[in-house]
Amino acid sequence: MKTAALRLLVRMLALVPLPLLRALGGVVGWLLYRLPNRERETARVNLALCFPELSDGEREALLRRSLRETATTLLEMPAVWHRDRRYWVGRMELGSAPEELKSLLAKEKGVIVAMPHIGNFELSAPFFGHLGLPATALYRPPRKAGLEAVMLEGRCRHGDIHMVPTTRRGIHALNEALKRKEFIGILPDQLPKEARGGTGVFAPFFGRPALTMTLLGRLARKSGAPVYFLAFLRQGGNGRYRVVGMKGSPVIGSDDLEASAAALNAGVEALVRQFPEQYQWTYRRFEKQPDGSNPYRNHHQ
Repeated sequence: MKTAALRLLVRMLALVPLPLLRALGGVVGWLLYRLPNRERETARVNLALCFPELSDGEREALLRRSLRETATTLLEMPAVWHRDRRYWVGRMELGSAPEELKSLLAKEKGVIVAMPHIGNFELSAPFFGHLGLPATALYRPPRKAGLEAVMLEGRCRHGDIHMVPTTRRGIHALNEALKRKEFIGILPDQLPKEARGGTGVFAPFFGRPALTMTLLGRLARKSGAPVYFLAFLRQGGNGRYRVVGMKGSPVIGSDDLEASAAALNAGVEALVRQFPEQYQWTYRRFEKQPDGSNPYRNHHQ
């Protein structure tokens, strides 16, 4: 029943016109900034850690914009899941990303696509469907009961996209996709979950130690596949998205785990510094520290 109700809610949101969704995102973002909540305080701590050179006023302005963008991304998700692929591709400024990805794929090693939590990363599904090439993407099962099935239905309807969970079976599927010389997609800026077999090392992110996954680097090292960073950024209020791609450093596939993780974080940071307001600062990226401290501990709501 919960899944059915959630599916109905998602389908209703998917019918809302995009301009109205973005307006609602602005309202929700404003409320997130004005009302006490964990997301606001987490983002405030993150911005203080990552942008110490900004004044308090500049960081608060960035915080307001960031909360608006994060809320908009969440509200856009049902529409991405359920509207026709051509609708979304028609709104994308594709740039050089499709040609660069196909060129890397022609090297016959597969391609590891790293998609940080910036802009609307859900648009990767219609984007890869548009390329007409199979892709296998790793996902972390959501906590909310029923959401997983709804999410998978939406992501997989745009083309030959295979979603696999963060389990041993899922990692095996990524390796097999690379052996078939296909695309795989990974969100590179999540904390590795040790309880699920994830491993990580501390590496700099905005000059701060951040626990960073080793999975992506290990896949690159084992397969020889190049890494390509990809993001889908909103373009002002015109309802369009800019596809931004960037080749990753070959150091990501290094035998040195710390060097690999540092190169991975450097790629994420390079994207974020270009579009800081569209990054998901509400995520507790620095929750685990080498000395056991937690910068969010005294800022929870």
